[in-house]
Amino acid sequence: QVQLVESGGGLVQAGGSLRLSCTASGRIDSMSGMAWYRQAPGKQREWTATITGRGNTIYTDSVKGRFTISKDSANTVYLQMNSLKPEDTGVYYCTYKSFWGQGTQVTVSS
Repeated sequence: QVQLVESGGGLVQAGGSLRLSCTASGRIDSMSGMAWYRQAPGKQREWTATITGRGNTIYTDSVKGRFTISKDSANTVYLQMNSLKPEDTGVYYCTYKSFWGQGTQVTVSS
């Protein structure tokens, strides 16, 4: 079993920054990737960013140049979010293989 716990969400003004964290516990394969998804109000959950086991990163177009995904050796993955926009508002989820965290709310005010 794997548990994922996200933190770091909150309310921020447009143009501001937040750093999300996701700590994984349990049977973690360090060579497997992890990802962030987000779900805006009234919309489907969408993929946002991935970091592979080798540390390669991939982003959805709408966050390229503003968000940075990273991880440390202690099974924690981060999402640094800069230049936030109101359309970045939503619940952000961390995922590893078929496991999901409970989500953390990000609200960006205009």
